Amino acid sequence: MEFISLGLLALIASETSYLAYKATPKIKIEKQSLLIDTSVLIDGRILSIARSGLITAPMIIPRSVILEMQYMADKADHDKRERAREGLDMIEQLKRIDDVSITIIDDNKLTDTGVDERLTELAKEYSARLCTIDYNLNKSARAQGVTVVNINELAHALRIVHLPGETVRLKLVQPGQESRQAVGYLDDGTMTVVDDAKALIGHEVDAEVTRVLQTAAGKMMFARLAPGQKPKDDSKNRAKPPRRAASQPRDEDRAVVEPISTKRPQTVTQSEKHPEEGATPNKPAAPQRHQQLSKNRRNNRRRTPEDALVELANEA
Repeated sequence: MEFISLGLLALIASETSYLAYKATPKIKIEKQSLLIDTSVLIDGRILSIARSGLITAPMIIPRSVILEMQYMADKADHDKRERAREGLDMIEQLKRIDDVSITIIDDNKLTDTGVDERLTELAKEYSARLCTIDYNLNKSARAQGVTVVNINELAHALRIVHLPGETVRLKLVQPGQESRQAVGYLDDGTMTVVDDAKALIGHEVDAEVTRVLQTAAGKMMFARLAPGQKPKDDSKNRAKPPRRAASQPRDEDRAVVEPISTKRPQTVTQSEKHPEEGATPNKPAAPQRHQQLSKNRRNNRRRTPEDALVELANEA
């Protein structure tokens, strides 16, 4: 009896599971569908691309991606919380576009390695294309044979092609690596290095393209200032010291030049040379004091040509 009861219970359980499986609607995922990554929803440019009608394949959003954005909106810092909330709103905006098919699938589990590894597994399982702008996920998925649609590559491909010799207008925002270079950016984000324009940083200039360089991060242009535009010469605006009048002596000359007396010293009499008895022997006569003071002044100042003339006149 016990075996019969166990058999009946197993039969009932199997029938219940089968009925539940049949009642669950199956989500059919077409090949070459776009499997949307978290970075694409947070970036937001996918909305403009979808509205333009360029996306014709169904878009698949795994529930693990939604859970990751929800976690970021609750636990991350302020900037990441705002971007995660915008990513969640992006799903609702994509659903409102009539020509775009949005499907949310329940991937049932999250691997220990994170959402990126789970997206790669889903892309291989459903033969879907992975839409991401994450650099590391892009490299990893391509290495595992998954087709990747990178929005950054699409944006670079849509940039305007400038040929050498064309003139572009841009604002210089920062100095370049060389001493006289300045860097500016076009409206599409193309970095442009302008030679001999460091003095014009902060101004809009017309630059003539000289060379276009394709890098892994995008296009980079080199240019020179268009004819008629020259860097500002700050040397003309520098304050110059006031000019000294020709008749005005310099400070250093004023400090040493003293008025020179051209009068002949008075003749010393014989009585002054030999003072009488009772006179103070240590007190020289007035002309002698004058000569002593003049001699001391001459010794304390710089000798000039006038000094030689005065001495010659005194000796006469």
